[in-house]
Amino acid sequence: QCLHAITNNHIHIHITPLFPCKMLLSLLLFATTIVSILPATRAMSTTTSSSKIINHLIQRTTLTQSFSALRHGQSLANVAKIISSDPKISTVQHGLSDVGKGQAREAGELFAQEYVKSSQSSNSNNKYQGVAIFSSDFTRARETASLFAEALTRSKIPLYTGDIILERRLRERYFGELNGGPDTRYQEVWDEDIKDADHNEFDVESANSVLDRTTKLINELDEQLLQAPLGGDGSSEGSSCWKCILVAHGDVLQIMQTGFLKHDDASRHRSLQHLETATIRELPLVS
Repeated sequence: QCLHAITNNHIHIHITPLFPCKMLLSLLLFATTIVSILPATRAMSTTTSSSKIINHLIQRTTLTQSFSALRHGQSLANVAKIISSDPKISTVQHGLSDVGKGQAREAGELFAQEYVKSSQSSNSNNKYQGVAIFSSDFTRARETASLFAEALTRSKIPLYTGDIILERRLRERYFGELNGGPDTRYQEVWDEDIKDADHNEFDVESANSVLDRTTKLINELDEQLLQAPLGGDGSSEGSSCWKCILVAHGDVLQIMQTGFLKHDDASRHRSLQHLETATIRELPLVS
């Protein structure tokens, strides 16, 4: 008879003196096989558990809503040429300059004109419920979103919930110890992004962290707006699709675009066309 156990890759075998030789050889072969398999299995398990999806749009084939990015208008931080990324400061300071306010109003008026023209066209396939505006809660973005929304309201374009919605996941990327310093130092961070999108040099938020939070948000908004009541006036009729405007910041929107382009990570965000202040850019999901 034989009793055997496997503990921490060690095989314990207990046999009687009359144990047949052939059976002993078979058991030893079995034990050798098990020992060789266990380390590989453990390595595979470690690799699987450590893998993480960064771009949450990469497996999507379609989105039910129409998404566009809107960068905030010129801010007082832009004028001062400083980095403003600390929520304790940027949610109460560094709002729009007079130029930035004019940019935001103009962006809203131009968008409203195009929206009304498109909705009235008999050849248009773009029949939307209305416009859903989600904004970073930083002052410069919040003011941009409000001025943009006012232009839409004047044109009687329905707004989702009737107002802008503040969303912390659209906040500017945190630039750590560079916050409050000259904006010329952005380039130092971007140079590191190319080499490693997970880096935290200068205690900055990594580019991949921004990609993770913004693409998660897109998935949530896509589902949330799909479940919204049909009819921009609250009725049960109309399209289930909204024009969703995401009002945020330069780095955040550049990085978020890599999500729609289905990049594996955010390392190439600075290779995309620069998004100027108060500029709208549609964000189609690549197939």
